[in-house]
Amino acid sequence: MQRQGSIGGSAAIRVRVAGGVLLVAHLALVAWITLRPLDVPWVRPANLHPFSGIRADLALGWPEAARRIGEGLALLAPLGVLLPMAGGRLVVSPLASLARTVAAGTLISLGIELLQTGVPGQVVDIDAILLNTAGVALAHLLVVPAARFRLRRRMESRSLGAHPREEPAQGRTPTIPRVGIAP
Repeated sequence: MQRQGSIGGSAAIRVRVAGGVLLVAHLALVAWITLRPLDVPWVRPANLHPFSGIRADLALGWPEAARRIGEGLALLAPLGVLLPMAGGRLVVSPLASLARTVAAGTLISLGIELLQTGVPGQVVDIDAILLNTAGVALAHLLVVPAARFRLRRRMESRSLGAHPREEPAQGRTPTIPRVGIAP
């Protein structure tokens, strides 16, 4: 049985499997990047004040700020596409899809930051959570609605190509006369 609003047939399975495999691969890469111990002589204190790290990055100058902020946006941005892809739903409210994806991205980013508390050389940064969440939202907004529209249009054109016209009516449907019930 097929879920309502999902892609039909074997295409749905391929999209979901590809989305799931890419999602696991991306999360493994993110874990390797963010959760490996760093051998550093000193560690800066945790940043628990929103936007203070971004302001400090901007104080370094635009090229360095763009690189650091871009890294924060790009780290989890693929989740904005991979999470809906792994779900495989084609007909869904754009706002609900965005809300689910951003919530999942926020929770994953929060989980990474919490796991970093036990890794030597890694520190908690609230701005990383904000930038990662913004990256997930931007990627979702830029890719997912257009991709779903194109896939829906392709599915409609295929279904119209398979049945170019409807069969003419065959006449009235035969009915069985009612039989009265004995008193």
